[in-house]
Amino acid sequence: MKIAVSGTYSSGKTRTVMALSHYTGVPRTLAKAIREIMPEAVPGKALAEVTPAEFVQLMMRRHVGRAVHEALLGERFISDGSSLQEWLYGAARVLHGMNPNATAAGGVAPATSAAEMAFFEQVVAQFGFAFKQHVKKTYDSFVHLRHELPIADDGHRPMNEKFRSTIDEMLLTTLQELDIPVYVVGGSFEERLDRIVEIFALPTVISREQAIERANADYAALDLRLEKERARSVAV
Repeated sequence: MKIAVSGTYSSGKTRTVMALSHYTGVPRTLAKAIREIMPEAVPGKALAEVTPAEFVQLMMRRHVGRAVHEALLGERFISDGSSLQEWLYGAARVLHGMNPNATAAGGVAPATSAAEMAFFEQVVAQFGFAFKQHVKKTYDSFVHLRHELPIADDGHRPMNEKFRSTIDEMLLTTLQELDIPVYVVGGSFEERLDRIVEIFALPTVISREQAIERANADYAALDLRLEKERARSVAV
């Protein structure tokens, strides 16, 4: 079974997938995060600074990375998100501006020409068409995590609750459109794990406590440096 754990940024997807993989023995996808891709794709820039054209490149790189890792894992894996995420992060920027931080409190988005944004909207829509086909063919079921957690103010993620809510609503609407089984899960970290295991009748290979401990260690080992910090280290 191929399960995708979906949700907005700061919904707890990554740590949930790590713990679930340890708990059940089902492998998880390991595609690079946007902050890891950016130093090579758009050196010296933060995510809030990318142009529409550069964002399209990031969408493409992230989707390809996902698809490669999914193919390598075959017919049984748990995915940290899906390519719907890449499409919707672009689609929501059509509504909230290329830098959602600037519009978080009703502010005005930085100047981008109307023609450029109109073309960006068309390109993102075409990406969405392709990505939805990929998702429909790839995953058997989705687990959608409610965005109950506060946004992590890490300097990388947009601090914009309206932007995050837009993505959350679009994710659920799209999954309904694609007619993929989706289970909305909330509660504490422990409750989420138990509920997912129960939904799919997954066998467990270690205790829940051990799985959480290993997931915490995995998460602590992630390189969470910002894009510009990574770019400087690459240049040295």
